[in-house]
Amino acid sequence: MNINSSAQLSALTRLFSASVYREMAKKGRSGLFRRLIGQTDLIHDVYSCATVGDTFDSAFENLKVAGNRDEYIYRTAISHKVLMGTHSLSTASMLNEFRAGNCKADLVILNGTATVYEIKSERDSLTRLANQVENYKRVFAKVNVIASESHVKGVLSTVPNDVGVMCLSKRYRINTVREAVDCPERICPLTVFQSLRSAEAKEILETLGVTVPQVPNTQRHAVMRDLFATLDPVRLHIEMVRTLKRTRDLAPLGELVNCMPKSLQAAALSVSVRRSDHQRLIDAIATPLHVAMTWS
Repeated sequence: MNINSSAQLSALTRLFSASVYREMAKKGRSGLFRRLIGQTDLIHDVYSCATVGDTFDSAFENLKVAGNRDEYIYRTAISHKVLMGTHSLSTASMLNEFRAGNCKADLVILNGTATVYEIKSERDSLTRLANQVENYKRVFAKVNVIASESHVKGVLSTVPNDVGVMCLSKRYRINTVREAVDCPERICPLTVFQSLRSAEAKEILETLGVTVPQVPNTQRHAVMRDLFATLDPVRLHIEMVRTLKRTRDLAPLGELVNCMPKSLQAAALSVSVRRSDHQRLIDAIATPLHVAMTWS
């Protein structure tokens, strides 16, 4: 299809929102999906026996074209080409919207180290990039910016030399313009502490041989914060990666991911739905499009 209006582009983009995904998981249908399809020409772009999953794939192919891409397209590229390409769900994990200082990291992959990917699509500006990178360096050993071809020059002039720069090419390939430096010694233990759940912070302290004293719950946060301030950054980073790979493990989602059309696999890895809703979601994806167009 030809995307000939900003309204059509917006509707295609919203198809991949958490709202549509969660509604299908909860109800086995999505009135929002049906309304968004109605705002595009997709129904004329797919074959007569197409399913909801086929329609998502068709929408993705249209959004994948340079100039139409948003954050989800980049997130999908990283999920397929790095997380499930270079690594696997059994050896690596992925964090979405993970807090780092006063920012939220778009996507983090945990393997032997913690690597953050800041996405700058053609629809984004670079205004906040310098601040984002400085915050990420306080939590992650490797920092990458993955950008559109139009942004690469601006990214290179904005970020320090130890930050990796990647480009999603017009052919939908990830090209490395500059490798990121792996530097766990620069992380800030207090900033890491602020990023963690309380149970994760406690586990890391105990693994590093630091006893957390028995104190009232109202004092626990301050006590653990003070203990984190004493930690060695490199040892902390190692234990942070080990702990988060276990507590944020994606391997249990492997079966669901395999049942999703390729265009929705990144959503399966990033949008939380109850295990009991998985089959309902799978059935919704397999629904013929002509039936889905009656959803309310």
